Amino acid sequence: MATAVRGKVGNLPLELTSFVGRRREVTETRRLLSVSRLVTLTGIGGVGKTRLALRVAEDSRRVFEDGVWLVELGELQEEALLPDLVAATLGLREQSTTPALDSLADYLADRRLLLVLDNCEHVLDAAASLAEALLRRCPELRILATSREPLGIGGETFLRVPPLSVPDPERSSSRAGSSSGDAVTLFAERACAAVPGFGLTEDNRVAVARICQRLDGLPLPIELAAVRLRAMSAEQILDRLNDRYRLLTGGSRGAPTRQQTLRLCIDWSHELCTERERMLWRRMSVFTGGFELDAAEGICAGDLSPDDLLDVVAALVDRSILIREEAGAVVRYRLLETLREYGREKLEESGEYPSMRRRHRDWYQQLVSRAQAEWISPTQVEWIARLGREQSNVREAMEFSLSEPGEAEAALRIANAVYLFWLSRGLLGEGRHWLDLALVRQGGQPTAERAKALYANSVLASNQGDIEAGAALIEQAGEIAEVLDDPAVRALVTHGVGQLAVCSGDLRLAVTSFDAALDTFRADGNTLLELATVLGLALACALLGDTSRSIACQEEALAITQSRGESVYRGYALSTLGLALWQSDPRRASGMLEQGLRLSRVVDDLLGSAICVEAMAWVAAGDNSARRSAVLFGVAHSLWRAVGSTGVVIPPLHDYHDESELRVRTALGKRAFDAAFGQGAGLSFDEGIAYALDEQPQGMPTAGGAPALTRRERQVADLVAQGMTNRAIAEHLVIAPRTVEGHVEHVLAKLGFTSRAQIAAWVVEQAQVDTRSP
Repeated sequence: MATAVRGKVGNLPLELTSFVGRRREVTETRRLLSVSRLVTLTGIGGVGKTRLALRVAEDSRRVFEDGVWLVELGELQEEALLPDLVAATLGLREQSTTPALDSLADYLADRRLLLVLDNCEHVLDAAASLAEALLRRCPELRILATSREPLGIGGETFLRVPPLSVPDPERSSSRAGSSSGDAVTLFAERACAAVPGFGLTEDNRVAVARICQRLDGLPLPIELAAVRLRAMSAEQILDRLNDRYRLLTGGSRGAPTRQQTLRLCIDWSHELCTERERMLWRRMSVFTGGFELDAAEGICAGDLSPDDLLDVVAALVDRSILIREEAGAVVRYRLLETLREYGREKLEESGEYPSMRRRHRDWYQQLVSRAQAEWISPTQVEWIARLGREQSNVREAMEFSLSEPGEAEAALRIANAVYLFWLSRGLLGEGRHWLDLALVRQGGQPTAERAKALYANSVLASNQGDIEAGAALIEQAGEIAEVLDDPAVRALVTHGVGQLAVCSGDLRLAVTSFDAALDTFRADGNTLLELATVLGLALACALLGDTSRSIACQEEALAITQSRGESVYRGYALSTLGLALWQSDPRRASGMLEQGLRLSRVVDDLLGSAICVEAMAWVAAGDNSARRSAVLFGVAHSLWRAVGSTGVVIPPLHDYHDESELRVRTALGKRAFDAAFGQGAGLSFDEGIAYALDEQPQGMPTAGGAPALTRRERQVADLVAQGMTNRAIAEHLVIAPRTVEGHVEHVLAKLGFTSRAQIAAWVVEQAQVDTRSP
């Protein structure tokens, strides 16, 4: 089956530093994964659980044809959102009322896939419940988890991750001691990165070995120690460690020794920082999931000038306190979780914690408000990307507002501003989660913010097909509008009634409602809602057969969006215009749909992309391009699955789909239709969009001829099409399983495919081509 994640199978990050040692642990973890469907790597913080899991996952790619997927749980605060987080990582977008766990289980039911759940300890019960539910329903799923303790469910196998091997310092002075242990190797490699030209010598070998011994072979403190070579020698580092160990004897005897050691190393790193660096470290612990420089300036700087702040940030990066990461053209920073927890303790000790959380909330409230105000503008794409990067911080701002007495109205303001992002990215379930919480905590006071939140929640619910909930929410908003007697709020509620009517199929009510609201939005200069209303009218009129008014509305929407450099609504306007014209003017419709698809691709809008590709399949069916239509139906099917839907969202469009698909099936016959459909469904997001736009990806097979497979590769492809496993193919051809793996990889590369299902579809298609050849 196809993965709908953008352009690749899996999401493992690239390794930025070398992986040292762990040969036995890697081998043992892979062995455990071969016999157990749930393996948990346990151990204390800083021991290297995550790095080991990522290496095992990378080494296991071949085994999992549907990908290896990393889900980072470190920033997750709401246990209830765990299934949504996993679904979002896999590229699924909710568009129905089906619980996220059920949608996730359905998606994974027939996939051979490895899920890496990282940092489970703070959501242990939720992680255990999720793992147990998925493993019961998904027979080919494997889970590799990292946690400070096992998940504690049936069938789990766990491996305690030990520290790196440490040599006997008394034997490390000889050159024969190149078997000096993985801990020393790690120190030497990180030291060389910090101080180019560093190497182990007779003068420093014993000191380095003793440092590693004092730090119990824990990778995190070793790496922190290695970077100190910029300021002192190995002997000086060792002396400082010895002093600190003597001080440690007065600490908690109940804490595990290695936890004390890690704390010692962080204490020591903290003392080596300047006062300004310590101040920024503790204040930056208020962020979750990373931050950008403007956020640090607005929240943490205090009396520091922007230049001084940048200098301190750079110093913390040099000291390995802050991690610098590039997100496209943007630089972000983050604290390792252990260091963030340490900084949070210091922030609480300083008495600044409550004020910093409030500053954090206020700054992110301003950020999302700016995004809302500038949504219909040339910066829209940048805002979508920024809000995507800041989801953890926005959630933290929501948490503060929901937990502090008297702050629920602020939670409503944040949710109302983020609503556009949730809607554009298909995060409907998460949006409803936060809006539900904020509405409950706010207590029912009839304010404009509450009415806006009820409207937003209704739109999200109706887009999921939850018409009953959507109707109840918009009814409550209507009651508030009557109390407030505010024309703007009343128009918003009327628009919400129209949105609900479209999704329920009551198109005449939709037109009446949109017409009633439009004048108010225009008079108020509310471009966003004016645009949304015009597009709603365009769709409702198109489905009612009022093509001329539909086209007029769409052209008005295009004029608004084009003049302002907007992308999301322009894409929807183009796709709606294509829907209106696909039968009467298919050539023009194709042009509109292609433009809409390009815009949807720019903003990573899978729902918009699905609508465009679906309609393009109808146009191809009407143009007697049966095979292309079948492939497009397959691409659309994959996209609909990615957004959590069984197909087109608007009920009247179902008939168009059924009629077009029947026409193509009749023209091709079952085998040819299934083969072409399978090829489309097997394409990744990028490949599917490229096919729809006739942007042939490099290496992708064309309809005109087969790539040049060797005789053995073709044999292997034929056996894959018969559903045989690699081991069965090896036995059939009397060759090694590893040789079969290599042949399968070559076939995938030559055909430009990513799954065995695509190979099978291609073999069927080639057999039909051969049959028709003279």
